[in-house]
Amino acid sequence: MQRDLGLSPAGARERLVDEKRAVKVERAAKKAAGGAYGGAWFDAGRGRLTVALTERSAAADVRDTGADVRFVEHSAAELDAAKARVDKFADKSKAPKGVASWRVDAKTNRVVVDVVEGHRADNDVTTFLRRARATAPLRVDTVPEAPSTFAAGTVGGDPYYTGNVRCSIGFSVHGGFVTAGHCGKAGAGVRGWDGSNIGSFQGSSFPDNDYAWVSVGNGWWTVPVVLGWGTIPDRLVKGSAEAPVGTSICRSGSTTKWHCGNLLAKNETVNYSGGAVVRQLTKTSVCAEGGDSGGSFISGDQAQGVTSGGWGNCGSGGETWFQPVNEILQWYGLRLHTA
Repeated sequence: MQRDLGLSPAGARERLVDEKRAVKVERAAKKAAGGAYGGAWFDAGRGRLTVALTERSAAADVRDTGADVRFVEHSAAELDAAKARVDKFADKSKAPKGVASWRVDAKTNRVVVDVVEGHRADNDVTTFLRRARATAPLRVDTVPEAPSTFAAGTVGGDPYYTGNVRCSIGFSVHGGFVTAGHCGKAGAGVRGWDGSNIGSFQGSSFPDNDYAWVSVGNGWWTVPVVLGWGTIPDRLVKGSAEAPVGTSICRSGSTTKWHCGNLLAKNETVNYSGGAVVRQLTKTSVCAEGGDSGGSFISGDQAQGVTSGGWGNCGSGGETWFQPVNEILQWYGLRLHTA
């Protein structure tokens, strides 16, 4: 966090305390807001959580939880439904390469579509945007390049191999570990960092989702740890409480090791450069490179997700998306291995 976010040791400690409090406040505030809830985000400068509301009558109860309040036009449920409509027509007519992703953004109270720089005037992009505007309150932003997955060929961040692909372990679960779905198909064998057999993919989903789980045996065992690669001490994993937008987040991967940034958005649909569309991803300002796919995203001691893909690199910067870990655990009926 000192290197990637420019924080002093004292500033990093203070921010982590503020973010831990924001996780609890977000849960309470969402419950207090009910149908008026319009989303939430963390303000790192003030160390506070802001909750968007569509009804003033809910403001007092939400403020009582410790959150600040901003009034907006659309509820989170309305925006989620609008984004789902964009997903639906994108399924029927493949999203153009010039469209990088789309998501709900609580702060602007809009569905935001990211268009690759230089492609705004493309005929297929303008058609996509016109259809999106007809079904959702829309904002259009520009990104430098299209995202791609980070595959290059059981401790979080450690490398593993399947065929000629190298990816990274996400989090240990009882019986194995979770990782990215684009790293291997169900039934594929998996080798560890030393080349020995670990196990095999027991379930895998890509595209649409980007998650998988691998069984562990043959003398391997699971450990509730994410590698800090010497940048920080290895992190014990103690749970999977979801962090709010705006909080800091760090990533461990077998290529670029340990890097941190900010959590930028949730429930984003990403149109990868290879043509694969993946939904319900979380967007971050953390860099990553080939081979980091599947690796751990963690906030404090709380597991957040597994690396899916992004754009840029750790020399010049970029953005990376992850698949939330709680969705993976729920889908496969897995239990996170915690300390």
